[in-house]
Amino acid sequence: MKPEYVRPDEIEKRSFEMIEAELGDRKIPEEIKPVVMRAIHTSADFDYYDNLCFSENAVKTALDVIKKGAVFVTDTNMALSGINKAALHKLGCEAMCFMADNDVAENASRNGTTRAQASADKAAALGRPVIYAVGNAPTALIRLYELIESGVFVPELIIGVPVGFVNVVQSKEMIMTSGVPYIVSRGRKGGSNIAAAICNALLYMAAGR
Repeated sequence: MKPEYVRPDEIEKRSFEMIEAELGDRKIPEEIKPVVMRAIHTSADFDYYDNLCFSENAVKTALDVIKKGAVFVTDTNMALSGINKAALHKLGCEAMCFMADNDVAENASRNGTTRAQASADKAAALGRPVIYAVGNAPTALIRLYELIESGVFVPELIIGVPVGFVNVVQSKEMIMTSGVPYIVSRGRKGGSNIAAAICNALLYMAAGR
């Protein structure tokens, strides 16, 4: 088998063509297609065709918020590093991760919680429109659910794609019943790379890419 020659600036385009071909007759609604396609592109996992779930008008809501200068908050620095900074800057948005902050570590230790939970509390105090992207810690989703239920903090959108086993499935289902717009990967699959990919798909859509 010989490698296919593809110009460097055409590799992503060619990858998306291959994804389309492999999907065959399976169609993705146009509103959510860029998000699903980028999740598959990032992971080479076609299960995201089936397990990526969207609340009604989730993408439209996200694009409206992004165009007004949203703050993306992630639960890992890995996800933060994967978000396209040029797209953020172009749209007047910011991206933050609080996991390594000293005050977050102190609050988590004092309250007997995870840093992911303490990070959600810190995000609640921002007082700005937040898109919260979780790719690692189900405890972040659980804390977000608690904050939503108490009326303390209501993110504009929750991207809930933690990967793993303990409380992963349950935390995602909680977010899907919270009444807040969401993009969630149902089941155990996900990861920081998927969280960043979804953020980038939304940024590129908002920028007209």
